[in-house]
Amino acid sequence: MAFNRTLKGKPKAVGSRIVVLGATVCAIALLFLLSSVVFTTDSPKSQYIKYSSYDNKYLYWGTRIDCPGKHCGSCEGLGHQESSLRCALEEAAYLRRTFVMPSRMCINPIHNKKGILHRSTNATSEDQWAASSCAMDSLYDAELMSETVPVIFDNSKEWYKVLSTSMKLGDRGVAHVAGVSRVELKENNQYSNLMLINRTASPLSWFMECKDRNNRSAIMLPYSFLPSMASKKLREAADKIKALLGDYDAIHVRRGDKIKTRKDRFGVSRTLHPHLDRDTRPEFIRCRIAKWVAPGRTLFIASNERTPGFFSSLSVRYRLAYSSNYSHIIDPVIENNYQLFMIERLILRGAKRFIKTFKEDETDLSLSDDPKKNTKKWQIPVYDGDETC
Repeated sequence: MAFNRTLKGKPKAVGSRIVVLGATVCAIALLFLLSSVVFTTDSPKSQYIKYSSYDNKYLYWGTRIDCPGKHCGSCEGLGHQESSLRCALEEAAYLRRTFVMPSRMCINPIHNKKGILHRSTNATSEDQWAASSCAMDSLYDAELMSETVPVIFDNSKEWYKVLSTSMKLGDRGVAHVAGVSRVELKENNQYSNLMLINRTASPLSWFMECKDRNNRSAIMLPYSFLPSMASKKLREAADKIKALLGDYDAIHVRRGDKIKTRKDRFGVSRTLHPHLDRDTRPEFIRCRIAKWVAPGRTLFIASNERTPGFFSSLSVRYRLAYSSNYSHIIDPVIENNYQLFMIERLILRGAKRFIKTFKEDETDLSLSDDPKKNTKKWQIPVYDGDETC
């Protein structure tokens, strides 16, 4: 009997240890899960992938969004620079590193009619940079952005501390990389264990590092991410205007830079968007949007068209509204056209129906059927068409 009782006692002890071991494994797995990617949908500001912890590692890609690369002497418009910024933020998210964001953004004078920037021939390069740029935190809310991808500015005390520490660590602290994929940066211990990855050795601008933009599965941050990260004062201004507009529709009419022409060797004018000038004239807009926007509706118009009263004929069918109607709200908070466009962009996306200039997705409503990106084929502009509705 004693022998039999001994046999029964051993399995009970083994089983108890298995239960304890299993509970421990489950607890570790749960902690790992909680410390990794968390998906949240509880509020508009946290609708993207959120990372709850990073490992005090950093990604640096230069002091200007279009540098390093061929655009260091000047810069592109806001949209192009935002594509570059999303590229860098996505890489930081992929590598689970804090992104070191430039403290200023270059403003292309072509796109800035408010507060035109003047450059002195005697000014230093630093003075010229300061005069042709604006503070990044006047455009974006870094604290809000950090809920998705942690960011610090390159003029912050934390960044100086990171620089000092990484230099003390030497080769174990920082690597200046070029031509290295983000996959290798993540999986190769030569890079993954470093405190700081410095991308400024790359000969390409940020935008060129993200060529695979048509691969939707490779895009971690949607186009709507940065517009929704506008600074608090810009968001508040947009909210006030949207409240005054009430129930409204909106159109974005891009003319200006997009309808430019050049003459071929025979003296014939050609353009990259042959129907755009026609499609964005008020008589064609009225016909195009008739099936989407009912008569009498409030129609908010955002456009880079500079001709006064260009869209006024649309008032026979709609109640027209422009950002200029709300200058008492906008003027106190903006210093340049980048900020103005960011407010208008928030207003456009708050409309019941938003009609773009070009179709970007299959579900988009658009004024023109011309492709947005057609950078090679110059064609003769087309102006004929049925103008009656």
